[in-house]
Amino acid sequence: MALFDKLGNYRNFGLLVIRVGLGIMFVYHGLPKLEGGVDTWKGLGMAMKNVGITFLPAVWGFLSAATETIGGALLVLGLVFRPVCLLLLINLVIAALFHINKGDGLMGASHAIEDAIMFAGLLFLGPGKYSVDKK
Repeated sequence: MALFDKLGNYRNFGLLVIRVGLGIMFVYHGLPKLEGGVDTWKGLGMAMKNVGITFLPAVWGFLSAATETIGGALLVLGLVFRPVCLLLLINLVIAALFHINKGDGLMGASHAIEDAIMFAGLLFLGPGKYSVDKK
């Protein structure tokens, strides 16, 4: 359609919109988990049982919350972008497995799966030119 033909010229702006939007939402969802303390972290870390890891749930939960919060902020900036995408992808795969194994099915895991797909794609695309990591 002719109306949309020129939008490809704004690829980097589109990547900026995706980065900032997802980053803000990950900080918004991650910060309460990070501030929740040891009990919250233990609850989060118990999701690691789904991949056979049962030791130190509070540490895994803290790492998950920190990945969401700090990773979201780094996403907004476009700083260490690909490593952040990889960590968030791993975090979301664990979240999806947690929901599926809990009995929530695909509907309950869909948000984590959708975000994981987005981060998998961004891993290949990179942050775009409007980022600290720009090339």
